[in-house]
Amino acid sequence: MDDLAIRLTGVGRRYGSLRAVDDLDLTVERGSVVALVGPNGAGKTTAISMMLGLAPPDTGTVTLFGGAPAEAVRAGRIGAMLQDGAFVPGATVRDMIELARALYPHPLRIDRILALAGLTGIAGRRLDRLSGGEAQRARFAFAVAGDPELLVLDEPAAAMDIAARRAFWTAIRSSAADGRTVLFSTHQLHEADEYADRIVVLAAGRVVAEGTPAQIRASAGVRDGESLDRAFLALTDLSVATETEH
Repeated sequence: MDDLAIRLTGVGRRYGSLRAVDDLDLTVERGSVVALVGPNGAGKTTAISMMLGLAPPDTGTVTLFGGAPAEAVRAGRIGAMLQDGAFVPGATVRDMIELARALYPHPLRIDRILALAGLTGIAGRRLDRLSGGEAQRARFAFAVAGDPELLVLDEPAAAMDIAARRAFWTAIRSSAADGRTVLFSTHQLHEADEYADRIVVLAAGRVVAEGTPAQIRASAGVRDGESLDRAFLALTDLSVATETEH
């Protein structure tokens, strides 16, 4: 059995003259929690789209659990939470979760999904009446409904308040403890620092650094205990400067 949940090898993707992802190599081991960070335009969302089979790479290969992304999606092994996920008009939280459960062969119980996403008290509320943070938790509920082996989350905690964020990340760690693999993108570096086993820093469509939070700091010459922001800025500024020189 392949120990990797995700493997990208030499992956490239252009949109016209824009090179969104450039010869990207990336691996994610099963059972790990990996954060994908980078400035706007670094290629995070494009990379996630290719992992999910939503956009084909122009060059290179993408595999999930050793096979094509479409195979893993059809088998119900993937749960995704995307920034632009829309809801069925007029449906309630419970309606949406029941729809999600119907798409998978072995879904979680609805009470387990509601509890995991922090939605138990608002299961009967219409989706179009949720706050921004509640809507994000509903998207997370949809992603976990099928009990997937891999969760791919694009800016998952956006619009959540502090208490909701803390509860959300507790749920993520619980999912990982149950054996799931989690890949999430974020602009909140403290979240990557606190909750990820490994951080992958993208800039200009390439990996410029990867490793534990301590290894990311060390690669940028930043001392342990200092903000990860300093390491991030040093690494991404260096990458932009190098790209400009070439």
